Amino acid sequence: MTYDDIRGIGTLLAMLAFLAVVIWAWSKNRKQSFKDAANQIFDNDEEEMHRKSVSEANKNE
Repeated sequence: MTYDDIRGIGTLLAMLAFLAVVIWAWSKNRKQSFKDAANQIFDNDEEEMHRKSVSEANKNE
């Protein structure tokens, strides 16, 4: 096996990994979790938890 064969196999593995990530990201099963993550910034409970953690961090300083 030559160095060129190893580079070819490495390129093939990288391409397969990239395609696997693309298929995972665009699958219908992930749509809702990505939507939830995108809208998390607008969640009032998250905002309240953030405020509490900031005030707690400020008390510790």
